[in-house]
Amino acid sequence: MKIKKLICSPGKTGFYFDDQLAIKRGAENDGAFYKGVTATPGFKSVRQAGESISIIFVLENGAFAFGDCAAVQYSGAGGRDPLFLADNFIPIIEKEIAPLFEGKDISTFKEMCNIIENAINPNTGKQYHTAIRYGITQACLDAVAKSKSLLMAEVIADEYGTNLSETTIPIFSQSGDDRYLNVDKMIMKRADVLPHALFNHPESKVGANGHKVKEYLSWLRDRIISMRPDSNYKPVIHIDLYGTLSIIFNNDLDIIANYISELEQITSPFLLRVEGPVDMGEKKAQMEALQTLRVKMEERGISAEIVADEWCNTLQDIIDFCEMKAGHMMQIKTPDLGGINNSIEAVLYCKKHGIGAYLGGTCNETSRSAEICAHIAMATQPDQILAKPGMGVDEGYMIVYNEIKRILAIHSVTAH
Repeated sequence: MKIKKLICSPGKTGFYFDDQLAIKRGAENDGAFYKGVTATPGFKSVRQAGESISIIFVLENGAFAFGDCAAVQYSGAGGRDPLFLADNFIPIIEKEIAPLFEGKDISTFKEMCNIIENAINPNTGKQYHTAIRYGITQACLDAVAKSKSLLMAEVIADEYGTNLSETTIPIFSQSGDDRYLNVDKMIMKRADVLPHALFNHPESKVGANGHKVKEYLSWLRDRIISMRPDSNYKPVIHIDLYGTLSIIFNNDLDIIANYISELEQITSPFLLRVEGPVDMGEKKAQMEALQTLRVKMEERGISAEIVADEWCNTLQDIIDFCEMKAGHMMQIKTPDLGGINNSIEAVLYCKKHGIGAYLGGTCNETSRSAEICAHIAMATQPDQILAKPGMGVDEGYMIVYNEIKRILAIHSVTAH
């Protein structure tokens, strides 16, 4: 079967593009907006509407296969590709990417991914923007699945030699700034991992010596215990500190390890994961800091886990962080890795090397990219998958949970 045509349609994402550097420098919330001066190239305001591009393959039999190009909320930060705006990139896709696929046979998923992953942008001499590769490879996976009358998860399992999970992958739900009301929604829905909590400002959100995080985690622990539907509900508590401990504790890793120990005591009896405790400003220093912090925590008998995020953006980054044991878990930020084949490889690499695999991404994705990530999760079995897009809890959780349940139901019938 051939791909007859590639069609682009501009879209919106489930959240926003935020200028992370401007926020760290003091930009403040004003309702849904941020007040402040932009600090990252390409941004016209500290917060602006998220944009996506749907890639639609018209197949020879008249069917359609599609995926969505999307970029992370904090585009242009931490070594990531720049801001992704539909008007800027649709002409590039139509002129330079479409000829790579139109009129070509649908082969294997891996072979089709190689077409876009190996393509070089003549204007930059580099690979195309991660968001473009993200959406194109989603459409490739859907095209292969439709050509073979298989689930997308089944295509991945067949080509990578894995087995589909027979149970639901733990879902991590994120709260955004509404870290109190949204927790109630997570408890009601029995989210496996919660709440993220968005501690992205050292003064207003984390507080001097991190006291605001301590106060919040104390409330969170008590809220789970008092409102959980039954005593069997024991979610993992996962918070993201966006490197703010670097600022508060001047990158003193002994103090930071002790601080995480204090957080662990507060959240007991629930397992604690701390994402992005420090941000050292570049990859090598970040790996060394997380490696050292992990050793110091293990020497102190701290069972809390640290999650790598900043400066761990590509498949090679994840491999490098894993080899140094720079953290207990890696966030595989699916849009940042470009082609979804890289996210698949990243999960499998983490699992093979005894490192936790968090199939993440961003609130700034779409329902389509979230559903396709559910197929990746079911075929690769990471430790957790992010509920996305958006920060409203209910919507993102529903999209990922329902797609996983559909995969389980369909595969249980068609596999026998």
